[in-house]
Amino acid sequence: MILTDSIIGWIINTAHRLKGSVRRIFMAETVELLGSGGASIAEEKLGWNRGTIRKGQYELETQPIEDNFSARGRNKSEEHFPHLLDDIKKIAEPECQTDPSFNSCRLYTRLTAKEVRKRLLEIDYYDEKTLPCSKTINTKLNDLSCKYSDPYRQT
Repeated sequence: MILTDSIIGWIINTAHRLKGSVRRIFMAETVELLGSGGASIAEEKLGWNRGTIRKGQYELETQPIEDNFSARGRNKSEEHFPHLLDDIKKIAEPECQTDPSFNSCRLYTRLTAKEVRKRLLEIDYYDEKTLPCSKTINTKLNDLSCKYSDPYRQT
């Protein structure tokens, strides 16, 4: 099969408009139409990935594979340490106070995230290597409405 520039453009545009398994199946069918060496031609002229083409060919033979993008990424600290938020609360709540100007309902603490982390390390089931860093603990403090306030800061 001879691929002219107009056919190549049409195939590429069509592939870009499709998503997921429909796109992969389209790619596999196109490679089938190209005949022997179709994957090499598709890789060279159309810029397609051979792994994607193979996945599409597998989907043609069996059934479409559902993409699970939500399973990607890193797990939250709470999933590694189920008691982390409760322990941070136990440490920070006695030190919390309301905003002195009463402009918000948010609680403030004089404890730094570094100090909270140090106190968490005193608890038996946390250790230096597995406990989240101070930045993560600071984020958890903010999520719990215990924002760190520097008592010596000039406003």
